[in-house]
Amino acid sequence: MHYSLRQKVLYANKNLGETNLIKLNWGNISQIDRSKNLIAIKPSGVAYNTLKINDIPVVDMDGKIVFGKLKPSTDLATHLELYKHLKYVNGICHTHSKYATIFCQSGKMIACAGTTHADYFFGDIPVTRSLKENEIANNYERNTGKVIIETYKKNKIKTKNIPAVLVKGHAPFVMGTSADNALENSIVLEEVAEMYFKSLQLNDKIRFNKLLLKKHFIRKNGPKKYYGQ
Repeated sequence: MHYSLRQKVLYANKNLGETNLIKLNWGNISQIDRSKNLIAIKPSGVAYNTLKINDIPVVDMDGKIVFGKLKPSTDLATHLELYKHLKYVNGICHTHSKYATIFCQSGKMIACAGTTHADYFFGDIPVTRSLKENEIANNYERNTGKVIIETYKKNKIKTKNIPAVLVKGHAPFVMGTSADNALENSIVLEEVAEMYFKSLQLNDKIRFNKLLLKKHFIRKNGPKKYYGQ
């Protein structure tokens, strides 16, 4: 049942486990099948290298398990909230990767400082506000999703242009067109976070050319894209 969806999520999570983005079990990836409104996600507390196809739980849009015996990731409610309100998003990757999380803990955005960033993110990667006491006490995971959506609206940015948000005091949530694409964007996010962090040591007044930003993003992601295959 739902084999193809579970297989994609299985492979993406196994690949996540082989990156430098995570320690222990600090991360999860999901993907939605919008034709059926079903979501496959990493189970909670299971090591990436031991995951098997039947370990991957499938839930409906209310979080009810429709396949599997293992408990879905504790971040499921955040994933659900994002899928419900960000229609471009079909895959989500959440990690506590070191440099991106440093910016989350510092409450600082990752500004675009070069073309590596511009190829994947059409501008600065925003950071959310802090969650309020009642938002932490009640439906914490769901409210984490809500504050991410709020951040997109407040900054008037589209998910497809900047598929990542830094949750203040927590860690990044990265979106994509699939589980694999969300993982790819997470890998790039961590690289640009490290490069920006270290670039600031040399120059704390970095200003990137906006025309160059637009050129690089459009040539890779625009309707007439020609970068890559």
